[in-house]
Amino acid sequence: MHWYDFVIVIGGLVLWLTPFFLTGWGDSTLQRIDRRARWGMLLEFGAVGLMLASCLWAGPPQPWRVVASVVWFGLATLLSATATRALGRHLRFDAAIGTEHELVRQGPYRLVRHPIYTSVLCALWGIGFMGASPLLFGVATVACLAGTEIRVWTEDRLLAARFGEQFREYRRSTRAYVPFLR
Repeated sequence: MHWYDFVIVIGGLVLWLTPFFLTGWGDSTLQRIDRRARWGMLLEFGAVGLMLASCLWAGPPQPWRVVASVVWFGLATLLSATATRALGRHLRFDAAIGTEHELVRQGPYRLVRHPIYTSVLCALWGIGFMGASPLLFGVATVACLAGTEIRVWTEDRLLAARFGEQFREYRRSTRAYVPFLR
């Protein structure tokens, strides 16, 4: 890889992660917490690590791969910025419901219930297009999707318990993390 390929990957990751640090994390009293979502996060981080390692051994990417990488990192950054802004004080590391928790349905939450997880997938593909082989790209994507499914399942259970029919209606009308796909 050329030095500028690394700049794209590292810069894309920094831009994607920045909104999480700027928004801050919720500090209200927690009503319920489910740490099982951490297993999903572990799979997602493992997938990202796998893609990053693959980039170290790749040759210079073709121009179309660089463009695809920049596009996916751009989407990841847009989603992380708008989702963290919409979530505000409800942003948490763990799957949890605070005592003052509200069901967020504005911003990217109008399109998908879990836009932050969509941004993780976009960032993963931003890395992968830069240098991963098709096999590694597929394996890392499957691992990321498995982790995301664990997190979605865990958070949806917490939200359904807290918001009841209001969340069930939202779930019926809004995809989990890939818009327009059932």
